[in-house]
Amino acid sequence: MQYNKQLFLNFLVLLLLINNVFAQTKQIKQIDSLMKWSNQIGIFNGNVLVSKNNKIIYNASFGFTDATKTNKLTTDYRFNIGSITKEFSAVALMQLKEQGKLQLNDKVSKFIPELPKWANEVEIKDLLQYTSGIPNVNWKSIKNDKDLFDGLLLIDTLDFKSGTNYDYNNNNIFLRQFIVERLTKMPFKAYAEKFIFKSCKMDRAELTPLKGEENIAKGFNNNLVPDKTDLPITGGTYLTTIDLLKWANCLHTNKVINKESLYEIGQQFNLPDTQSALGQAKFKHENLTEHLHDGRAGNYEAVLVSDINEKFTIILLDNNYNGKVFEISDAIIAILKNQKYNRPNKIIKK
Repeated sequence: MQYNKQLFLNFLVLLLLINNVFAQTKQIKQIDSLMKWSNQIGIFNGNVLVSKNNKIIYNASFGFTDATKTNKLTTDYRFNIGSITKEFSAVALMQLKEQGKLQLNDKVSKFIPELPKWANEVEIKDLLQYTSGIPNVNWKSIKNDKDLFDGLLLIDTLDFKSGTNYDYNNNNIFLRQFIVERLTKMPFKAYAEKFIFKSCKMDRAELTPLKGEENIAKGFNNNLVPDKTDLPITGGTYLTTIDLLKWANCLHTNKVINKESLYEIGQQFNLPDTQSALGQAKFKHENLTEHLHDGRAGNYEAVLVSDINEKFTIILLDNNYNGKVFEISDAIIAILKNQKYNRPNKIIKK
């Protein structure tokens, strides 16, 4: 009797495994159909990766490497991830905090004393939550990193009292990087590549300025006009979908910073439509449950969606902006949850 019972249990397990395989096969076919549709109607030109239960179930490329449309993309190509790169400077600061080299309530002037008096008011926390009040970068006068720093020296007053309001702008990010450089006595690019990319085995990831052009997808618009060349400033990140998946996994499993630090950089200012250093992050009992971050740089667009409880991650990297990556990722989420979904619509040209 016991033997028959065990056989029956083994049969049930096998049946469950078979059902799971069939269900996943169906999901993969639906995702593939969705991505082919999105490419055919001209709303997605890029690379897509979907991971579920710690396994990559879909990894594909659609479209072309640049505006000439002569070379097709492969999964080896790297894309500019726009604002998702802001996570790296936030993590770098938290690494230094864990080493006892700074506190979140430290004033910026503690690390860069030659800045104007406003640096006595701005805390590290303000740089992470975009509540510093520092005016945005005057891009007309920027050609390199020195120009960015000189621009901070020229700021007379803050736009608002630090910690009282929210303004999402890049001077917060560059100031984070300058603080890391002061504390570590090494360029931020070198720091990130050694203590973040290498730690997470992100073999193809590289910060600007780039060393070369190998396997770099080039941004272009729907009129086939290529993006302008990047300014030689530090901070933009080019990577593959695999590298971004490695980053998400590394971050979510506390390989580069601890659980407390992850929670800190996932906090946002208490106003609607604000972002944390992780974009949109949700926590339950200080445990990360969802992580959503998107980025835009010229005609590059990127989105990273992770649901830690559901154990899936979706990554879309595009070099031909059409503003549809959220619609596509929402459809993939619905597929993974076995829900009804809508295909994105074709863009109607006026």
